[in-house]
Order: sequence, then C-alpha cells, then structure tokens
Amino acid sequence: MANITNTTILVLYYSRHGSTRKLAELIAQGVESVPGCDARLRTVPAVSNVTEATEPDVPGEGAPYVELQDLEQCAGLALGSPTRFGNMASAMKYFWDGTAPQWLSGALAGKPACVFTSTGSMHGGQESTLLSMMIPLLHHGMLIMGLPYTQPELMSTSTGGTPYGASHWAGVNGNQAISEDTRALAIALGRRLAQNAIKLQET
Repeated sequence: MANITNTTILVLYYSRHGSTRKLAELIAQGVESVPGCDARLRTVPAVSNVTEATEPDVPGEGAPYVELQDLEQCAGLALGSPTRFGNMASAMKYFWDGTAPQWLSGALAGKPACVFTSTGSMHGGQESTLLSMMIPLLHHGMLIMGLPYTQPELMSTSTGGTPYGASHWAGVNGNQAISEDTRALAIALGRRLAQNAIKLQET
C-alpha cells in the first residue's frame, strides 16, 4: 500500500499483448527502489472503430484505468505504448487528446517524464514511437528524460533500449522474453525518473 507522504510517480501505459505492461512493471520497480517514492500503475481503455463497442468500467486484469486527477497528483510520469506504424497507439493518443484542462491549468508543467515502448519487429519504429509520445508531454511543459550512455546496457543490448527511453522487441506474437539488458534499462529509467522527481521537489 502506498505511503501518502511519499512522492508518487505515475506509470501510465497501454498494452495489447502484455509486453508494454511488463516494461511498465519494471519501470515501477525502478521507481520504488528509490526511498520515498511510490509507483502508481495505470492504463487506458482500448478504442474501437465500432461505435457500439465499449470497454468495462474496470479492466479485467492489470492496472486500473487512469483518471485525470492521477496526472494532477503525480510528481513525475513514465509513459508507455506499443508501436502502431511508428507512432503511439490510438488508445493512448485518445487519452492525451482529452487533457486540455490539465494543459490550461499547467498541472504537469515542470514535472519530469520519460517514455517507453515495445515493438513487434526489431526495426518497427521504437525510436519514432518514443518521440511521438514526447510531443504531448512537451506541450504540457514536462521535462523529458532519457537514458544516458553511462548506462552500460545501451552499448550491449540487441533487443531494444535507446537514449530516448526503454524499449523492447517483443516479436510478432509477443513471445520474445525481455532480455537482461532491457530489464536493466527499464529499471534504471524508473529509478532515474524517481530520483529527479525528488530533486525537483526539493528545489
């Protein structure tokens, strides 16, 4: 159970086959390795081109759906989505399209953020997807953080991982396990986000 006096980091993701969710859980692990920080895992409902289709109010499994107040309450944000033709998934884009009130109020301005993704193919748009998720965060005035090359796994990884954020090659059927390098990079990204959120709160 989260300590209400701790710094809360929102780990917000959309996952279709589970790989992005696994990355989110590793990032949350990194967040919670920092004393005084709690990770709040949240997801977004799927969208459909069938207008009658609806999602349940509560997901059948995984994290609860995000609420706009989660953005207002967090001290930092990790944002993750699978790749859709080199871009974030429509479900995540739909959520951000509804955050104009938080943009107008500056609810996220000055807070640190990072991004992460999972792709079905090795060159399926990992970096462009990460960049696409940065765009709304920059409009919200967030401080974007990546992974520096002082993180040695960036030089040895063969399954994902970029200076723009954590990434994973999941395979077409999502059956590629997360490598040790990817695991280390995701945890490091969460830890770095939490450490900087605390530093910003102290200034």
